[in-house]
Amino acid sequence: MLDTSREPVPAAPDAAGPVDLSAMPALPALPAEEARGCLFALSQPPLMIFLAVIGCLLLTAAVHDLFVL
Repeated sequence: MLDTSREPVPAAPDAAGPVDLSAMPALPALPAEEARGCLFALSQPPLMIFLAVIGCLLLTAAVHDLFVL
């Protein structure tokens, strides 16, 4: 299963001593976290199915009012 936690990964239990960070290449800066807003909510399939059903009901009612009544 995919781990989606935002907490740092704990150190390995077999790590014996301190790590020499001067030998490691520098990592690029991480981008700032973006807030999840309305577009994220609209990308969820259950919400889109619900909105599609409501839209179809409204469209059916409008067509009925315009062409049948």
